[in-house]
Amino acid sequence: MEWLWWVGGAVLCAIVEVLSLDLVLIMFAGGALAGGAAAALGVPLVGQVVVALVVSVLLLLTLRPWMLRHLRDRVPLVETNVHALVGRPATVVATLSADGGRVKLAGEVWSARLDGPGVLEPGAPVQVRRIDGATAVVATPVTGGTATGPVTA
Repeated sequence: MEWLWWVGGAVLCAIVEVLSLDLVLIMFAGGALAGGAAAALGVPLVGQVVVALVVSVLLLLTLRPWMLRHLRDRVPLVETNVHALVGRPATVVATLSADGGRVKLAGEVWSARLDGPGVLEPGAPVQVRRIDGATAVVATPVTGGTATGPVTA
């Protein structure tokens, strides 16, 4: 009946994996099933644990990278939080320079700084290059194949 504990552990790992989707706990579930098979074959507890650990590590090193690669090929990665803001357009709401300013980005006003020299006046369109902490680093967008240069002071 020891094997039932291993199967129970495998089922628990599989359930938690469904919530996390990291493809780590499912590898431990595979190791637990291997430990359960060893228990069903009469292997002592120490051998069961060794089998479970070895199979888990092998699955983590071989099967998980392959699964991740194929999962990413089939399901596009959806950026969230600040990563989703990179590349989005914004509008200058307070004079913007390399020292600072403010932009309206995704319906919110952000502190920002210009990625390069010059000064932009309110109303100028910009594009987010990256987010540094709570500051959007922006540049003037490229329109029609030519960059629109910043207004110099």
